[in-house]
Amino acid sequence: MDKFIYKNNQLGITALSAKMNKFSYKKHAHEEYALGVTLKGIQEYKLEGWSKASYANGIMLFNPEQVHDGRARDYEEGLEYVMLYIKPELFLQGLNKKEILTFSEPIVYKEKLKWDIINLSKAILSGKNEALTNELYLELVDNFASKDFFKEYKNENSLVKKAKEIIFYELDNVLYLEDIAKELNLSKFEFIRLFKANTGITPYQYFLNSKLIHAKKYLEITRDIYGAVVEFGFTDLSHFNRHYKRVYGLTPFQYISQL
Repeated sequence: MDKFIYKNNQLGITALSAKMNKFSYKKHAHEEYALGVTLKGIQEYKLEGWSKASYANGIMLFNPEQVHDGRARDYEEGLEYVMLYIKPELFLQGLNKKEILTFSEPIVYKEKLKWDIINLSKAILSGKNEALTNELYLELVDNFASKDFFKEYKNENSLVKKAKEIIFYELDNVLYLEDIAKELNLSKFEFIRLFKANTGITPYQYFLNSKLIHAKKYLEITRDIYGAVVEFGFTDLSHFNRHYKRVYGLTPFQYISQL
């Protein structure tokens, strides 16, 4: 049986405890760094188009905005894992860094790091006090003091970066590809090919993912599901439910019921 439990803490970290059998995530990305541990089963996913598999005790490391999906390899055995979503500014602050860092490996097997992720996840999910979670968070980020975890950051294509900013901050009901392409001095099809080649998803997929990210934040503040439907231009509640569940494993109502 599929089960997803989300919990936020005072630091702004979100913890997820997930159990999956037949559920599969659609292609999406997160704003945050995501650090997870596979507890049971094998998690298969495509990361920016490359096939990956995390076995039991595997630690999954996702950079902000890395496109991925996810599923259990074996539906009968299923999959269990925990995940931490950490805002980039908080992650870098913990490491005393200012410039963005990117993980060099998507999956690692390190015993201390595994337990630090599990312990912080448990503390957040069980509502432990802020002092304890702060200490556990620092224990966690200390694992990343080594430069071996990171690779040199490459600046994003300037046209793609501009397009992403336009899409992310101007979420109208309709994605006007022609207008964005014109702004970038490209044809519509040149723009689509460039965007997908650099991000792994189409502009429309990024547009929809951005709406879901904004809608999730809106729900956390307002708890207003119908307001989110209107605010972010979903056709109706069923349209919102369908896309939200494909990315977060829960309907909007199920999600706010955990807040």
